Amino acid sequence: MASQTQGIQQLLAAEKRAAEKVAEAKKRKARRLKQAKEEAQDEIEKYRQEREKQFKEFEIKHMGSREDVAARIDADTKIKIEEMSKAVIVNKQAVIDQILELVYDIKPELHKNFKATANKE
Repeated sequence: MASQTQGIQQLLAAEKRAAEKVAEAKKRKARRLKQAKEEAQDEIEKYRQEREKQFKEFEIKHMGSREDVAARIDADTKIKIEEMSKAVIVNKQAVIDQILELVYDIKPELHKNFKATANKE
């Protein structure tokens, strides 16, 4: 009977060691997965930064910097405003004369729907 208990003890000890090995393997696997995930995140971040850098270079090459674009828009706007101001100065008096001519040139006439009734007494 002593050998039976000793055999059972050996089986229990072997089972315990096997469980510890399985637990350790699970921990190693979890660490490897975590490490792989972190490495993937780092790689993704590096790729994102690289693509962003390429985009900024492309943007500067093709469009110029944002300050340059804003300066160009401001310059174009000032030029257009100046052109409009010149057009107003050139055409102002002619427009005023046309409006006054229309206001002063009154032609009194009866409306086409007006019916004159003769007053017979």
